[in-house]
Amino acid sequence: MPKKVSAQVRARKIKLLLFDVDGVLTDGKMYFLPDRESSRPGSAELSAQGSIEFKGFHAHDGVAISLARLAGLRTGLITKRYSETVALRARDLKLEFVLQGCHDKGAGFEQVVQQAGIPANEAAFVGDDIVDLPAMRIAGLAIAVQNARAEVKEGAHFTTPHAGGEGALRDAVEFILKAQGKWKKVLDNYLTQHPTVQ
Repeated sequence: MPKKVSAQVRARKIKLLLFDVDGVLTDGKMYFLPDRESSRPGSAELSAQGSIEFKGFHAHDGVAISLARLAGLRTGLITKRYSETVALRARDLKLEFVLQGCHDKGAGFEQVVQQAGIPANEAAFVGDDIVDLPAMRIAGLAIAVQNARAEVKEGAHFTTPHAGGEGALRDAVEFILKAQGKWKKVLDNYLTQHPTVQ
């Protein structure tokens, strides 16, 4: 029987960190506000197309992307839904790979790693629900957020201490960088570039 490879050993090889959005970057809740321009008085229901979607993102995850970039770790997202809010956040974070409207995350994962020019075992994927399992099963390091569904936790090599939307991505970045022995240097570099305002 082959020896099981630990999450730390897997993390040492990671060059690319990919992640889901709803339930990972966010707490999984979706908020829709009526769009006055597209809604008509007297209509019983308002479709999602006649509404404005918004999401909440955690600042710790934004810092995580900056830390990953300093460490030379490439980043990107793969999500089933398409959202202008996500596109805006991806631009804000300067993510290298952004794949929205992806119904087969396994195929999407393979597409991104091919584009990145690396083997699948050098890429990690962070997920929370069963739609993420096809990507997690291919990834060199599969990460589940703390509040992921049971099946996702069972398929993960590592589970974050924090829930999705509450700094889970930061946990994933820290875990990888610490396994690679880069954490202290990256933290020092970050603090040098972002000194505290007195």
